[in-house]
Amino acid sequence: MSTVERLLLDSELTINHALPLKQQLLQALERSDTLELDLSQVSDIDTAGLQLLLLAKREAARGNKRLAIVAHNPVVRQTLDFCNLASYFGDPMVIPAQESEVQRG
Repeated sequence: MSTVERLLLDSELTINHALPLKQQLLQALERSDTLELDLSQVSDIDTAGLQLLLLAKREAARGNKRLAIVAHNPVVRQTLDFCNLASYFGDPMVIPAQESEVQRG
């Protein structure tokens, strides 16, 4: 039976939080076949945070598991887009209508 775990990351994905977040991500991957990352509450992301996401994606693939980002916020979406990594993760990025209007206006 396939196990799915959803993990809400509600802090910064930055160098200051990298070590505990790395441990949290790797432990969650060990416990499940599919890890769903909810990044809707992430307030900031830097290159260390991107490296954590890349590490988690790589480790999931290595273990024949699935890692999916199921919720993004504007900070995460903009960073993934800027670094041209959105397609690497392959998860749909839903942009709320009110946010889309602000970007056009």
